[in-house]
Amino acid sequence: MERNIPYGVRFAQLHRAFRRQMDEAVKEFDLTGAQFGVLAQLGRLRRKGEKNINQTMLENTAHVTHATMTELLKKLEKKGFITVSADEHDRRSKRIEPSEKCTLLREKVGQCDEAIFAELCQGLSDEDIAQLLRITDIMLKNAKNITFEKGGESA
Repeated sequence: MERNIPYGVRFAQLHRAFRRQMDEAVKEFDLTGAQFGVLAQLGRLRRKGEKNINQTMLENTAHVTHATMTELLKKLEKKGFITVSADEHDRRSKRIEPSEKCTLLREKVGQCDEAIFAELCQGLSDEDIAQLLRITDIMLKNAKNITFEKGGESA
């Protein structure tokens, strides 16, 4: 493979390859990318220990409008991935809970994630993989702190 491929292109190619495989794996669930993204955000919030996840929290983490999230949640509820109910403390707020179908999807996605990663890591030693994970953890931490001014220069 060429060594002069820009860094961003390398990451984009890996992302597209991963995404294609994942999209194919979850095709049976009849989800759009946006719907899948909402379920992923719901899962992340739950793993962080959030118990009372509401629509506003999902809007903020997914960076979408109230109207967009309302439509996404309606479709996900109709497809059986979530239940939406009024919050017992604030009737204006909608509480979002994953369904059993969502749990099955999460398990399938987890299995696919590991299988795709293993496929992409063919030819790497266990030490190489450990180093890759260590390095990408640092890069992800750094990515959270990057800010850009006009012209693309770091602040």
